[in-house]
Amino acid sequence: MNTKTYFFKVVSLCFFLGLISLSLHAAIELPPLFTDNMVLQQQMNAPIWGKATPGKTVKITTSWDNKTYSVQAGTDGSWKISVKTPLAGGPYTISLSDGKEVRLNNVLIGEVWICSGQSNMEMPLAGWGKVLNYEREIAEANYPNIRLLQVKKATSNQPVGSINVTSGGWQVCSPATIAEFSSVAYFFGRNLNQNLNNVPIGLIDSSWGGTIAEAWTSGESLENMPDFKDAVATIRSFSDDEQLKSYQQKFTEWNTRIQAADRGYANGQPVWAGLNADDANWQVMDLPGFWEEKGLANFDGIAWFRKTIEIPSDWKGKELSLSLGGIDDNDITFFNGVQVGSTDGWNKDRTYKIPSKLVKGGKAIITVRVTDTGGNGGFHGDKSKMRVTGPNGKEIPVGGDWKYQATANWAQFGNPPQSPSNNPNRPTVLFNAMIRPLVPYAIRGAIWYQGESNASRAYQYRELFPLMIRDWRTQWNTNFPFYFVQLANFMETKPEPQESAWAELREAQLRTLYLENTGMAVTIDIGDSKDIHPKNKQDVGIRLALAARANTYGQKIAFSGPSYRSYQMEEGRIRISFDHTDGGLKIKDGQVLKGFSIAGSDHRFYWADAVIEGNDVIVSAPNVKFPVAVRYAWADNPVCNLYNGSGLPASPFRTDDWKQNK
Repeated sequence: MNTKTYFFKVVSLCFFLGLISLSLHAAIELPPLFTDNMVLQQQMNAPIWGKATPGKTVKITTSWDNKTYSVQAGTDGSWKISVKTPLAGGPYTISLSDGKEVRLNNVLIGEVWICSGQSNMEMPLAGWGKVLNYEREIAEANYPNIRLLQVKKATSNQPVGSINVTSGGWQVCSPATIAEFSSVAYFFGRNLNQNLNNVPIGLIDSSWGGTIAEAWTSGESLENMPDFKDAVATIRSFSDDEQLKSYQQKFTEWNTRIQAADRGYANGQPVWAGLNADDANWQVMDLPGFWEEKGLANFDGIAWFRKTIEIPSDWKGKELSLSLGGIDDNDITFFNGVQVGSTDGWNKDRTYKIPSKLVKGGKAIITVRVTDTGGNGGFHGDKSKMRVTGPNGKEIPVGGDWKYQATANWAQFGNPPQSPSNNPNRPTVLFNAMIRPLVPYAIRGAIWYQGESNASRAYQYRELFPLMIRDWRTQWNTNFPFYFVQLANFMETKPEPQESAWAELREAQLRTLYLENTGMAVTIDIGDSKDIHPKNKQDVGIRLALAARANTYGQKIAFSGPSYRSYQMEEGRIRISFDHTDGGLKIKDGQVLKGFSIAGSDHRFYWADAVIEGNDVIVSAPNVKFPVAVRYAWADNPVCNLYNGSGLPASPFRTDDWKQNK
């Protein structure tokens, strides 16, 4: 080969590689908010944004009007432009190009809602949720005009851009896609779709169980509250990498002390998991059930559980499956002294394979080391989930009596340090990673289900919750509607009137209705005394949808149960007046009105006699001669039955402002 030929080929190759490089760089990068199957908000200048080759012109063509928009990418490649959307409809396509085309297919124009909060918003139809009639609901979830976008869990000390948000993209609602999606969001969206002439509905689920409201609020807003100013400054001062290194060091030190104190281990070996471990003096607990209710009140820490079962001889050498249901929070599980599994997270069902080599006929020991990081601890869920499954589907139930022994107590060692990557309960970190990246995607509004994790700070929530709503509206630069769920009834029913942190949190939520363009779904009648995650999420979604249909979409329907308006003290009694008495005040079970209590100037409350008189309720009690205050449904889990003619329950309330003794 002569020199000229060689030179020509080298130059040609370089030119070809250069074209490939330019072509690769020309590909537009879009946030996961913009994918096939997406929904854009109707009749709005909807922003679309992304990355491209710096300085390049990005052209966007929309098929609904065949209009082409152009924008130049900045020096960092960023670009953003707004497209005018028509009335609801589709499917359409959106074509984007800066030299190489990207096409978005099956795009709908409709109504887009953000759905956020803690576990009762996160709770999926199936998975750990298993809502009421979940199998039928999943099988019937054929709604091609409902689209689902799941934002994956993430935290960040600093606000992140939408390119960094993690999601699998938009999905068409079907039995194949709905099972692990938010049940409240789905039932809300389904009701809108069914009652708005099949208008497309886009649902963006950005939620995380067990989280606090301040985690979902920006630092710019939180620093205006003295309670959070220092915490915001501290979080801002650390990068995520710096905080992770600090956590790793603290956890190593803490874990060393815990391992030394955990008597279940000796020289690094799980001695309490062995077949011959001495558990003669251990106590007995009936499982499942949170240990706070079964002998370990106010205990956060580590406890070991042991269960002896009898393995049939014909199971010898066969692989088995061990199911334990849910465990709060983390577990390490052993079979005959050998670890067979471990899981972190209270909301995950435990199912572990027992290798065939461990399976022998006769006596076997299941041992579970449970770590509770705070709140409730231990086994929870249905007893039927606790079983060993062997050949041919035969089962050995393992619910019932287990021996247990508590060991390391956080009261002695302090709670474990929380990994910043796994600890969402820090101010701003969920806003930074899971809300800020959604801005400025065009939305109609937001629905919210949260409050359980702030129940011990209800008076603070009076300021924090409206602040968070205003914060989100500031981020989007629009006063969008915000509808939320009041906490459901939960925990044991008390025989006499008394103070309640959950009642105070419900009151803080009720007071948030003073903020414009808000609405509240009352759920005081559809909770569960033993489950903080009640299964009836259908009615929750419907009640949220009623508020949206009435207030956002202008339908002439009842959307609220009776709401306290005013009171008047009369001779020996108090008259309570209500708004939202559509169809008149009603007693749901047709018997006597329940849930009212009354107090005199001694601040001592007694159960009251209550009768309906028009749109008022007259409240009195024989032993309160000069009443000054009335409360309704003021308890963790009240017995109450005041409704309106539309079948919607009255919100809990009180006429006094007496702060309970802490």
